[in-house]
Amino acid sequence: MFDFLIKNGTVIDGTGNVGFDASVAIQNNSVKILTGDVSGVEAATVVDASNSVVCPGFIDVHTHSDIMLLAEPANEPKAMMGVCTDLIGVDGMGYAPLSQANLKKMLTVWSGVNGYPRLDYNWGSVSEYLAKYDKTSSTNVGFFVPNACLRAETVGWENRPATAGDIKAMQHLLRQGMKEGALGLSTGLTYPPGSYASTEELVELCRTVAECGGVYVTHVRYDLGDGAFDGFREAIKIGLLSGCAVHLSHYATNLAIRGRAKQMLALVDDARARGLDVTFDSYPWPAGSSHLSAAVPQWAQDGGPEQLLARIKDEQQREIMRTQTPALVGAADQLIVSAVKTEKNQWCEGLTIQAVADQLGKSAWDTICDLLIEENLEVAFYVFTGDMDDVRTIITHPAQMVCTDGLRIGGRPNPRTYGTYPRILGQMVRDEAVMPLEQAIRKMTSFPAQRFGLSDRGILRDGMKADIVVFDPLTISSVATFEKPKQFPLGIDYVFVNGTMIVDKGKHTGVTTKHTKHRSGTSLDIIRLRIWTPPFSN
Repeated sequence: MFDFLIKNGTVIDGTGNVGFDASVAIQNNSVKILTGDVSGVEAATVVDASNSVVCPGFIDVHTHSDIMLLAEPANEPKAMMGVCTDLIGVDGMGYAPLSQANLKKMLTVWSGVNGYPRLDYNWGSVSEYLAKYDKTSSTNVGFFVPNACLRAETVGWENRPATAGDIKAMQHLLRQGMKEGALGLSTGLTYPPGSYASTEELVELCRTVAECGGVYVTHVRYDLGDGAFDGFREAIKIGLLSGCAVHLSHYATNLAIRGRAKQMLALVDDARARGLDVTFDSYPWPAGSSHLSAAVPQWAQDGGPEQLLARIKDEQQREIMRTQTPALVGAADQLIVSAVKTEKNQWCEGLTIQAVADQLGKSAWDTICDLLIEENLEVAFYVFTGDMDDVRTIITHPAQMVCTDGLRIGGRPNPRTYGTYPRILGQMVRDEAVMPLEQAIRKMTSFPAQRFGLSDRGILRDGMKADIVVFDPLTISSVATFEKPKQFPLGIDYVFVNGTMIVDKGKHTGVTTKHTKHRSGTSLDIIRLRIWTPPFSN
């Protein structure tokens, strides 16, 4: 007898092939495809999927769930839209490997993106960090080693070149992290201290990633050279010189290159023609998100969070910065506060920095500085920099896969945290016919699984892990908006993670189950995969 039988649905298996009529059975976290009459098949629970699509669970390849997933293990924003696997440690932001002193600093630095919930922060290594998700999360977790952690542990927090010895030390930490389960290396090259890395340093690190069979995942230097395409060119150069596969994070147009999506895609096509294994992810919204510290000049962040706060508290240094601030400050009437830490400043959420400044009778720059001080850097924002025509062009490229890049903090997060996958499957695929449904599902399932070595999921096939989504193709829709972002989608009826039902008839079951380790090695016995696989439980 099977644990579950999902019958009468249309199976879209994640490969990009057309759907077919079949039933999907689950037993001991394993999938079995059944065709024909299943009236005699016995199962503990039967799900009628008539008029519904049954497909693999979605894989969010760029997410800022990180430590909020430890604080809120049900992971409702993701689970309710069918995400069964979150990949964390992206944008060079993360929390291992780190000493306790550097972990405390890193928690403060990234609090404006990942939050700083009350947890037992007692890990150091990658394996110790990933063990924290065991017996907690209702979804799978994969991890990239952030280059900011490598730099903090070797070079320190200062803006200086890495020595040959520093690079060897970073390579050792990176190699060990991948042995312990990391999928590759990530960078956030507009965020100190990771942004202090040179191209040459990153080439050497990526040689190690390639040796270990991983992927280089990068948030590029958007201010490099022409401020338009040169950051992407640097990423391609790093891949070509190191021999490492490259994945470009949140590939989207911004104010500098709005309307030039085809030129962005030409860079990818040219690199692939030159032999580089390069892919990218993107989300279906025209707004980007970040932490408010990004509005402070990088030189003022030299030395870590304490130095940053000290400089913006100093009136003379603040005045110097006033004339040197990044372009973000000039767009204060477009930066919308999405998250603050204190109750005192919650009234700011949903307002632009300029609107907050006007109410306080301050300049935009002083408002930014004072908010960062009062919130101990835990401030997030979003800004409309993109264009939906560019989004549609980029999302259909064969090298694209889907991500949320979703922040889990604040009262007014970018709605992509709650609505990315249903927005594509509903509004963009069904209503706008941007691409076939089967191709959209492939970009959410088998393509990211293939890219990051998740060899036992992403496809509905006999023997694969039972990560499954059941949705109504006629009603699936995102209802999350910028004004009311914390709204769960319509039309997603059932979600299974490793054979455990976590969404039942559109409601989260509240299940978080014991997780065990699944590993996939290379010929070098380097672990490329860390996926948590809970056994079936009710």
